[in-house]
Amino acid sequence: MPLNVQDKKAIVADVGAQLAGAQTVVLAEYRGIPVEQLTKLRASARDQGVYLRVLKNTLARRAAQGTQFEPLADSMVGPLIYGISADPIASAKVLQNFAKTQDKLVITAGLYSGKLLDVAGVKALATIPSRDELLSQLLGVMLAPVSAMARVLGAVAAQKSAGAPTPVAAPVVEAAASEAVAEPEAAAPEAGTETPQTPAAE
Repeated sequence: MPLNVQDKKAIVADVGAQLAGAQTVVLAEYRGIPVEQLTKLRASARDQGVYLRVLKNTLARRAAQGTQFEPLADSMVGPLIYGISADPIASAKVLQNFAKTQDKLVITAGLYSGKLLDVAGVKALATIPSRDELLSQLLGVMLAPVSAMARVLGAVAAQKSAGAPTPVAAPVVEAAASEAVAEPEAAAPEAGTETPQTPAAE
């Protein structure tokens, strides 16, 4: 069913609003992909906060006019699906991950932060860890010392429950014993000396 003028204006306005808050746009040919596969791709895109839509290129060019994505106009050729995301990596990652399992999805171009990307550029962008992945890696680094300490304490507890002496405590016990032996010798008066008497309280 052909679009009327109002429908076209609504689409241009919708896409324009998405582009206004976006950092990255990725274009991909989708020719020959079954509908159920496209449905899965759309679901994955929604989960990652990516606006994914099959668009008429004339409407996409109109929506991109006056935005940082206008340079993509020359790449808007053929049956294209558009991935638009405020996250700089999300749209590239969603489409590239899908392309790994569905060779009929062919990434053709992209634009990130005002710079045009070829296919290799989009793939390189997709390999960068996402914000959530970076936070997860940082949390792992922060928890590593805590995990090491927990393992040491667990080993000490296991030794105690098995009746084995704790290695760190042995030198402390020996030092305490030597001090106990040395104290009487230090307190004993020398031969031939008188012990001073404590004066009585007046």
